[in-house]
Amino acid sequence: MTDLEAELRRAVRGEVGFDVMSRALTTMDASNYRRVPLGVVAPRDADDVAGALAVCRERGVPVVARGGGTSIAGQATGTGVVLDFTRHMNRLLALDPETRTAVVQPGLVLDRLQEAAAPHGLRFGPDPSTHSRCTLGGMIGNNSCGSHSVAWGTTADSVRELDVLTARGERLRLGREWAGAPEGLRALVEAELARLRTGYPQLPRRISGYALDALLPERGADVARSFCGSEGTLGVLTEAVVGLVVAPRARALAVLGYADESAAAEAAAGLLPYRPLTVEGMAADLVPPASAGLPRGGAWLFVEAGGESAGEARARAEAIVRAADVLDSLIVTEPAGQRALWRIREDASGTATRMPDGTEAWPGWEDCAVPPARLGAYLREFRGLLTGHGLRGTPYGHFGDGCIHVRIDFDLLTDAGVARFRRFSEELAELVVAHGGSLSGEHGDGQARAELLPKMYGPELVALFERAKAVWDPDDLLNPGMLVRPAPLDGNLRFSVLPREPVDVAFGYPADGGDFAAAVRRCVGVAKCRTTSAAGASVMCPSFRATGAEEHSTRGRARLLHEMLAGEVITDGWRSTEVRDALDLCLSCKGCRSDCPVEVDMATYKAEFLHHHYEGRRRPAAHYSMGWLPLWLRWVTRTRTAGLVNALASVGPLAALAKRLGGIAPERELPRIAPETFSRWWRRRTVEQARRMMAEWKQRGGPVDARHPHDTDGPEPADGVTDDADDADDADDTDDFPPVVALWPDTFTEHFAPEVGKAALRVLEAAGLVVMQTPWMKWKAEVEQTPDGETWGYSANPLTSRGVRVCCGLTYLSTGQLDRARQVLRRTLDLLDPFLDPRLGESVPAFVVLEPSCAAALRTDLPELLHDDPRAARLAASVVTFAQALERYAPEWSPPALDRPVTGQTHCHQHAVLGDAADRRLREAAGLTGELTGGCCGLAGNFGFEKGHFEVSAACAQERLLPAVREAPEGTVVLADGFSCRTQLEQLAGVRARHLAQVLAEGLDRRPSKRFLSGS
Repeated sequence: MTDLEAELRRAVRGEVGFDVMSRALTTMDASNYRRVPLGVVAPRDADDVAGALAVCRERGVPVVARGGGTSIAGQATGTGVVLDFTRHMNRLLALDPETRTAVVQPGLVLDRLQEAAAPHGLRFGPDPSTHSRCTLGGMIGNNSCGSHSVAWGTTADSVRELDVLTARGERLRLGREWAGAPEGLRALVEAELARLRTGYPQLPRRISGYALDALLPERGADVARSFCGSEGTLGVLTEAVVGLVVAPRARALAVLGYADESAAAEAAAGLLPYRPLTVEGMAADLVPPASAGLPRGGAWLFVEAGGESAGEARARAEAIVRAADVLDSLIVTEPAGQRALWRIREDASGTATRMPDGTEAWPGWEDCAVPPARLGAYLREFRGLLTGHGLRGTPYGHFGDGCIHVRIDFDLLTDAGVARFRRFSEELAELVVAHGGSLSGEHGDGQARAELLPKMYGPELVALFERAKAVWDPDDLLNPGMLVRPAPLDGNLRFSVLPREPVDVAFGYPADGGDFAAAVRRCVGVAKCRTTSAAGASVMCPSFRATGAEEHSTRGRARLLHEMLAGEVITDGWRSTEVRDALDLCLSCKGCRSDCPVEVDMATYKAEFLHHHYEGRRRPAAHYSMGWLPLWLRWVTRTRTAGLVNALASVGPLAALAKRLGGIAPERELPRIAPETFSRWWRRRTVEQARRMMAEWKQRGGPVDARHPHDTDGPEPADGVTDDADDADDADDTDDFPPVVALWPDTFTEHFAPEVGKAALRVLEAAGLVVMQTPWMKWKAEVEQTPDGETWGYSANPLTSRGVRVCCGLTYLSTGQLDRARQVLRRTLDLLDPFLDPRLGESVPAFVVLEPSCAAALRTDLPELLHDDPRAARLAASVVTFAQALERYAPEWSPPALDRPVTGQTHCHQHAVLGDAADRRLREAAGLTGELTGGCCGLAGNFGFEKGHFEVSAACAQERLLPAVREAPEGTVVLADGFSCRTQLEQLAGVRARHLAQVLAEGLDRRPSKRFLSGS
């Protein structure tokens, strides 16, 4: 333990972390920059802050105050001691509806304040897109704004009083009329009144530099307002009194379509007289292709209007539409529709980090602002500057305030690219100033822009900034290198420490050019994974919501992987215990793959890490007991000992011993193995059907149609493909042959829940589909040339093929046993080889996978792990869920009319990889009403069964799933398509949940619904 660490531990009651993990987690914010701190302190109160400052002052150690770590200019990074306010100093201390004020601590997340104010009809005006994780302290430090600034201004407009500690330990209460001003500040300002009155551009989004003009006598000499936007360089905030505004009772969103972004920008200023709540702009190249419903155009303005009633809000939106010269327009009044559109805008800070072709794009010129009336002209010149430097970017942002966000495809990995980054930055600064603008219109200067402030303010005013800094912080201890005497804008780049050569990895990382470092670079730090509550259908990040620890967020884990590759803080590479421990509580739910704006896939990164970490070493017991689960279950099946295993597992001491040896949580019950597997039942059923066919043939005195869906399990993979190559007579009527699908025998359905497979088989056949068993023998394609072309058939030798099984490899993947997973998946492809022949074209059969996690593994992990095998992509493309199979191959089928409410949870892998749109439509057609929750059940395959995971697993279930089930009215159907979800509900709540196939199968004998899956 260092002397500094020991002194800090004596001086503060909060946590002090000088360990590798604490430091690695705070090297970066959401910017391009990286600085390695000495340690992290999580103060419990203002006394702790004072104690930490005293120790650091005595030793000359810099101090950086940090909130959510979402700053985009680098100001939340530092080389000394980082003060993390999110752990303890994160409370709402008071809220007064009468005075419309709130007293907050700096680590309070904005959404928590909004939730507390909402019942009183109030809200905090500024609302950055990071509102679910940014803190009030960070907002004050950066003078944050958000989409509603045209109505409610910046954070500085909402600040009333601030409690601040200076680096020398002075406690100040900042307010108007010089309240709390440090000694010397008033004299400094009064000597420079003329310069302060003329040296600042007049525009709504001027955030750059120190707001010394707020200290002018005609502006109330407001020290608190002047402190806003100082980026932690003047003092450390410990408490704030902020003002609240009245929230409109109703809102209507007018979406206005324009030909391009310049046309939208030129129109924005003309809408301000109508007093909208927002005037946000974005172009088509930032809108996901799946975002249907937008009006015609190449760019849009999102203009929100408020009112005391829905009618008044809509009337104001209609007035705005009439005043706007648009190509097309749309008014959205439903809250759900508005939220869907706003999510596109809020995710833009992450979405924009990837160009349409997958090229990386970066911040650095994220939020320049110009007078709104000049925005159109500025954007045209900005685009020209990009083109001149061979760069691309996608502008979007606060058009009503003249503030533009953009991520640009800078090459920050090579010396030449970094040099171009500097040249472009200097020229863009000159362009912004030429239009009367501010280098920062929202996120502050930090390291990204502070070096260029002389271009905006001139050397005299910048020198005044330095003098003001010296008044507040004469020892230059607080966030040095920011705002005054700044570090170079091209220094401390976080990419410079990463390896230049590709890292040898197992997965293919196709979206990142096969480069694991590029995959890790995906995380830009916007921290959507740090939300403390899952909204709507979102999943990410359940472990963070359970623990609240940064290392258990997707961002935290990505930061640790970044530092692992850098090798400076984490020096033992793939053997790192810090990375292993952080990944240990990753549920591999894949929620980040869809919910993260840049599609970080931590489940894949975890599997990759575990593969290397345990290479050539003994693994945890759970990796053998649960990772090899398919193998153990097949041995049980072969030896017909399911009953014996179940009996032994029901004996307490034996079960406890088995769990201890297998690394299984002692709180868990061992699932019962089915006495008969699904496949064995199906083959027995097929034999019985064949006997009935023979009996019918003898009774009728002639052959029967062996292609009847109830009379075969035959390996007929598609229309026109028969299992008898000599059956040329069938060629004429193949167009009438019903669609053929193959039902995948996943491990969980096969061995634990065969009743799900039986139900699915019954429903699929009732819908008119021919359902074949996924081959359990090695088939051989037989092609015969006939006068009409090729005729396909298949044959197999049971004597040489027994015991072969298809498998998605999920349990091996989730435990990082990638060599074993590759063997299993390669064997699966070999088994299915004749059915994946490219000559089949679209006739490759659809494989219906009932377990969502297995379907997701086949859809994504298979082609990414076996990226060198073209069959992997063909199999992945042919995987469908139960609902997708019915919708795609039996669109005219009418499901039974069940007319009951449902509750439960959409499987996290289904949400992240497969999508649930077909399931929603199928439930609607069957009259199953109600929404399933988002989030994760917490069991997540092997995760919730592993020793040491039970508490987190239960906390994840308690977040949304268990309350939804407990609060459901009597008679509600509990749906859970995943075996893990059903097991979690049974073990934690004593509730029996069912797969959608089971619910539909039970209703087949009822009257059919009149609603068809096709919507006709």
